[in-house]
Amino acid sequence: MPMRWEEGMMGDQSGKVAVVTGSNTGIGYYMARALSSKGASVIMACRDPTKGEGARDRILEEFPGSEVSVSVLDLADLSSIEEFADDFPSDGGLDILINNAGVMIPPKSRTKDGFELQFGTNHLGHFALTGRLLPVLERTDGSRVVTVSSIAHNPGVIDFEDLHGDRKRYNKWGFYSQSKIANLIFSLELGRRLERAGSGVSAIASHPGYSATDLQRYSLFWRFLNVFAAMSAKRGAEATLYAATEEGALDHPYWGPTGIIEMRGATGKARINRRARDESTAGRLWEVSEELTGVRFLS
Repeated sequence: MPMRWEEGMMGDQSGKVAVVTGSNTGIGYYMARALSSKGASVIMACRDPTKGEGARDRILEEFPGSEVSVSVLDLADLSSIEEFADDFPSDGGLDILINNAGVMIPPKSRTKDGFELQFGTNHLGHFALTGRLLPVLERTDGSRVVTVSSIAHNPGVIDFEDLHGDRKRYNKWGFYSQSKIANLIFSLELGRRLERAGSGVSAIASHPGYSATDLQRYSLFWRFLNVFAAMSAKRGAEATLYAATEEGALDHPYWGPTGIIEMRGATGKARINRRARDESTAGRLWEVSEELTGVRFLS
């Protein structure tokens, strides 16, 4: 059953450390803002430090004294991910990693390492980041990895023969859906592997329904539709915040709005399609992701 859970119902997060990727704008900003307002020490992991610092300053203006900082992280660059992880305090903890940053339907383009931009940023970047931060997550009791997928995962298919669009005409929506089902497959497989390893780290996925954010900047149609159909970015952040902080979130692997086709509505247990549950696909995706990123963990 959907719950009437709202950001204001989130409990005290004092003493916790959280990393939120892509938190200078959109739902990521509201995740960082909410966690900061409840006492967490939040690291805003952003590609553009100037935009990140502007977002941090807005949070500090609203919540003076909150612990919020900015670190540079470009998920389309494996060397940036490695540098971010290497710079993470070796003697500290990490309670919450929110894999939120993403790109949607850009013109065909590549990451620094030559991957199709959406698959490379949305999935491979977060795969590598999670693997590199897993040791510090393991040192932190009750830590969680929350990976943000999308209702666009439903038509998604992992094309292992053409992950980067080299062999067929580029379909930007198809590659976005591929990246989003990859996010969900990864989160489910991460949970299985953590459980088999006897780890105390939990893996949960979430989605924001249809929320008005800068993610739609490449589509005039969707920017127009935002005005009439979308939830606010603040509301869109709530399912992820629930997954990141509430005890009840451990009862299900995927959370999101539960209204019509999960575009909006109260937070609840989101639907997972059959392809996302396929464990043979998950195993293959994990192996390919390790090979492409050079980051191996829980193998």
